[in-house]
Amino acid sequence: MRHLLEAALAQREPLRQPGTDALRLIDGSGDGLPDIELEDFAGRWLLSTRDREIPPAMGSWLRDQGRTVYWKRLDQQQKESPSHLAGPRCDEVFSIHEEGLAFEISFQSGYSQGIFLDQRDNRAELRSRLKPGMTLLNTFAYTGAFSVYGAAAGATTTTLDLAQPYLDWAKRNFVLNDFDPEAHYFCKGDTFQWLARFAKQGRKFDGIVLDPPTFSRDKDGKVFRVEKDYGRLAELAFACLAPGGFLLASTNCRTLSPTTFEMQVRGVAKRAVRTRLAPMPADFTGEPYLKSLWVNA
Repeated sequence: MRHLLEAALAQREPLRQPGTDALRLIDGSGDGLPDIELEDFAGRWLLSTRDREIPPAMGSWLRDQGRTVYWKRLDQQQKESPSHLAGPRCDEVFSIHEEGLAFEISFQSGYSQGIFLDQRDNRAELRSRLKPGMTLLNTFAYTGAFSVYGAAAGATTTTLDLAQPYLDWAKRNFVLNDFDPEAHYFCKGDTFQWLARFAKQGRKFDGIVLDPPTFSRDKDGKVFRVEKDYGRLAELAFACLAPGGFLLASTNCRTLSPTTFEMQVRGVAKRAVRTRLAPMPADFTGEPYLKSLWVNA
């Protein structure tokens, strides 16, 4: 196993870029190590496995690295915070950098640590598409990473999430980058309801990010499943998209093929659109589970 681990790290070394200190070091079967993922967050490592036990060779190799290592079990039912495995503990929040922007990370925050590294290339493309004075709507925003990129481009951003703690986290990410949260909008609530409200108000956005969870249930018990409901969500988003604007439609639903996903989104567009499926970042060598569709209206 050790030679596979070393080979994976050597393969990632050319991918390191100035201004970015977070990337995936090991990506499961793509590196010959099924069900094992290892991510580097500014020198602090997060191991994720689907097994209840860490392979002894893996544990030994990690302890030999002499750095902070936390371990998370990939379990959709339990969704526990990572546990300390090796090296100095990291009990406080800290920052990582991506494309020169800073983001708050926490190993004590639950199942997700503050940013999804598989969206790195999409965030960079979003920044390149936006210009000062344009508007961005970031739905299901989590900690607002897309919004930070939008603000970096000079756009006015609207960050929408159901959970106030994540909106507060997003504001801290703005402050980390010397962006004034008061110059942007933060909306708490259900994305479906907000999109309908924006459409009724005639409010339009130059860019919209639509990256919902694969499965969710709202406060009234209504279930959302990407496989059958994404089209309805995209239709609401199109109603809020300015002429000449763009939509980033994204999902990590593993049972949905890229072609089916693209058809689902294109099928609800009431105007001519151009679409392009984007690949995952180069450090993600395993299953291409993330479907990212850029839609130009």
